Amino acid sequence: MSEPRTAHLYRMVMPTHTCPYGVKAKHLLESKGYTVEDHWLRTREETDAFKAEHQVKTTPQTFIGGKRVGGFDDLRRFFGQNVRDPKALTYTPVLAVFGVTALMALAASQAVYGSVLTVRAVEWFIAFSMAVLAMLKLRDLESFSSMFLNYDLLAKRWVPYAYLYPFAELGVGVLMIAGVLTWLSAPVGLLIGGIGAVSVFKAVYIDKRELKCACVGGDSNVPLGFISLTENLMMIAMAVWMLAGQQGMGM
Repeated sequence: MSEPRTAHLYRMVMPTHTCPYGVKAKHLLESKGYTVEDHWLRTREETDAFKAEHQVKTTPQTFIGGKRVGGFDDLRRFFGQNVRDPKALTYTPVLAVFGVTALMALAASQAVYGSVLTVRAVEWFIAFSMAVLAMLKLRDLESFSSMFLNYDLLAKRWVPYAYLYPFAELGVGVLMIAGVLTWLSAPVGLLIGGIGAVSVFKAVYIDKRELKCACVGGDSNVPLGFISLTENLMMIAMAVWMLAGQQGMGM
């Protein structure tokens, strides 16, 4: 039988703070079959002394076979796992929103109509997406508006639009979810979706600019591009669909 593998982990565990990366490092080591000798740094003085002794800037720190592996990211690399670059561009936030809102729409359709395969499910998906995306923008309106001003054509000419946009998007989404005041929600959705689509198309496909999209807020690393354009096209399609429905009912 092979000898059990042992790792020495030094992490901050204080009365008012437990380092989350230390907890993650311990779990990762144990999941890889290591016996962890867990050394707690219980005070700021102990932590500073440890850092000075080993000439490191952060904790936790892991040692295996008498050699320092490093912090949590270093430990992930040691086991051949990917380490996310916080500055890397990614579509994950938008895909997460669309995935969740699609499930919400299907669930609502099942609850109301007894089936997930309904036209209303598609309408709710778009409306839920608009409401959730607006919520993410409203988390930090100032940050969103700054990023939005990089590419939106109307906001560049009239700055207040950058602050009004999330509220308009939220209002349209909520009214579409409720299925009321279509005479208001559809034209507003058509307007802001149209301006957004033209702005994104011009910035990305005509001007060839590499920008970040403010669709999930001003702190995202979502690249401005196809998915950003899709968001606006969905809004336009929903508005046109609802206007056509209104006209059909009026005939």
